[in-house]
Amino acid sequence: MVFLEIEEKIKNLQSVKKLYDYLVKSEAKRNLTVISIGGGVTQDITGFLASTLYRGVKWIYIPTTLLAQADSCIGAKTSLNFRKYKNLLGTFYPPHEILLHTGFLDTLNELDFFSGLGEVVKLQIIAGDAALRTFHDDIHSLSSRQSGEKISEYIVKSLQIKKEFIEEDEFDLGRRNILNFGHDLGHAMESSNNYRIPHGQAVLYGMVLADIIALNRGLLDEDTEMFLFSKVIVPFLKFNIEEMNLNPGKLVNGLKKDKKKVGSGLPIILLKNDFIFEKFNDLTKHEISESVKLLKKRIQLA
Repeated sequence: MVFLEIEEKIKNLQSVKKLYDYLVKSEAKRNLTVISIGGGVTQDITGFLASTLYRGVKWIYIPTTLLAQADSCIGAKTSLNFRKYKNLLGTFYPPHEILLHTGFLDTLNELDFFSGLGEVVKLQIIAGDAALRTFHDDIHSLSSRQSGEKISEYIVKSLQIKKEFIEEDEFDLGRRNILNFGHDLGHAMESSNNYRIPHGQAVLYGMVLADIIALNRGLLDEDTEMFLFSKVIVPFLKFNIEEMNLNPGKLVNGLKKDKKKVGSGLPIILLKNDFIFEKFNDLTKHEISESVKLLKKRIQLA
């Protein structure tokens, strides 16, 4: 039997190797089915294992976290960290079956629950102004965990939004890049903080920084940027910014290892007016530094 402490830092090749060793010693055949029950780390390790063992075996995924249920369970990606860099290794290999049970969400602590809501927020922003206004009306119900029906509703909505992008761009070579809104700087925050920041919380902070950069570039108007920050994102920020290392130099180093980086520039997805998204490859350390300064100032006032 193999036991793994499920936390972000064990999402690596060494953990997968332990599972290879166990299955080979157990004389597992190519017709085996791997069943994965857990959150995103469990999903990534199991998915990578299933995609590479015997060139691919069947696997079933039962997500138990809000982040996994509302976002990562679909999309076909498996991801492993390499050294200090987030999701640098991976494959495209969807589960053969996904089983959702929202009862698991009652077991989540506050930080893990709000980490999942971080991805829900991102997907509602990507869906556009009308979806976002409806979401804004439901923020209290979602953040207070009062309505299981409302949470289930937004799990379905989020998966439907993501599904449209996947069907158009299965292998993440074009429009699907938009789903990485908040992730470029978010992943850099995670790696520069030794993965102490829950993924969805890093994405929320990453979206704030991205919007400040878009504002400073004249791509996003001030009213929209401030509405997103104060009315949509702040209610879900639960990880204390004082506990985060936001050194611009370290964030730049993280961005340099972004798996979607092309050329010599630093990548970022920016929101523009009228909820148009665009990928840029010219982010500068100065822009990161200025956005971090404003973020810290705003959080202190919020």
